[in-house]
Amino acid sequence: MFLKILLNYIFGYLNVTVEGYYIERFINTCMSKGIFFWGMKRTKSTIMHMNIGADEFKQAIKIAKKHGCRIKIDNKHGLPFVMKKYKKRKVFFILLLLVFAIIFALSKFVWNIEVTGNINIDSDEIINALNEDGLKIGTLKSKVNTEEIVNKIRYQRDDIAWIGIELTGTNAIVKIVEADSKPEIVDEKDYCNIVASKDGIIEKATAQNGTIMVTNGQEVKKGDILIAGYMEGKYTDRYYVNAQGEVKAKVTYTQNEKIYKKETKKEKTGNSENKYAIKINNFKINFYKTLSKYENYDTMYTSKKIKLFSNFYLPIEIIKYTNYEVTNTEITYNEEQAKDEGTKRAEEKLNSLITNVDSAEKQVSVTDMGSFYDVKVTYVVTENIGTKEKIVF
Repeated sequence: MFLKILLNYIFGYLNVTVEGYYIERFINTCMSKGIFFWGMKRTKSTIMHMNIGADEFKQAIKIAKKHGCRIKIDNKHGLPFVMKKYKKRKVFFILLLLVFAIIFALSKFVWNIEVTGNINIDSDEIINALNEDGLKIGTLKSKVNTEEIVNKIRYQRDDIAWIGIELTGTNAIVKIVEADSKPEIVDEKDYCNIVASKDGIIEKATAQNGTIMVTNGQEVKKGDILIAGYMEGKYTDRYYVNAQGEVKAKVTYTQNEKIYKKETKKEKTGNSENKYAIKINNFKINFYKTLSKYENYDTMYTSKKIKLFSNFYLPIEIIKYTNYEVTNTEITYNEEQAKDEGTKRAEEKLNSLITNVDSAEKQVSVTDMGSFYDVKVTYVVTENIGTKEKIVF
């Protein structure tokens, strides 16, 4: 909406008064035709004042007549009317040329960086890497060597399979294809061992193919061979196979949580306020003069960059700050309460890590550390820890 109003000022707009019994029908028809109104104010049931773009006024007149309404111009605003009024003054033509010159100059720089295609990699992480390699907001486009930047990032990062940079207008579009992090799949025809995917204590090992290398109760480390990819008999030489089998082991997972004896808990009251600022490149202007009216609050902000066309961004950013009022409640934990709270927090993290287990044992311990309790939650789970690893000769 802000951009629409700005463009209407550039191309001219009118303050109009609409009078009639069917004003709502008139407005609805105009909106369906894509005619934009703003600053609407009703003074009587049959009279409404509003703003409309000068180029849309003629179309609005036809619609008004159709619905039995009258529309008249109260005032004219915008650059076309200012220039018409002062057309004999050269200064306005010079100013107009200056505006176009500024827009032309701005088009030579990068004012926005857009990252697409990333799922697991954070966009800010990519933008920081681009900044280090020479692509940042405010950089002259002619100074950006996209091929060199792409090669640097590909060389530095194993999690990116492909990256491309396209400079369109004042926008740098960075397209990414993330590298496949899935483990290598071993073909059934290949010789392979079954190795430990994590540390554990062997519970049970069975093999359909290959030679079992561990015994029950044995402690193994990640990478140890559990079932070797070979077989040999009393009267036969050793020959290699694709190991097949399952190895169950007890695996220990531990999570520690600090629970302070006195903690402050924040809760939103439901009250909020908005404040705005405008950022021109690195210079920020606040539209608010006072601090928040709330004594305790959390702030979230959103920003929107201004653009003239789809990929023609300006170095102008509208920032909206939303302050949410909160109440601070002090909570005091004794040892038993700390144990319950710490166990809850730890279990949430552990449960996100542990999958496909046969059984689990839980142990909880609490240590008084003075200002806080150290709550330690240990899961001992039985799971299959075997994974195939190709034999390289």
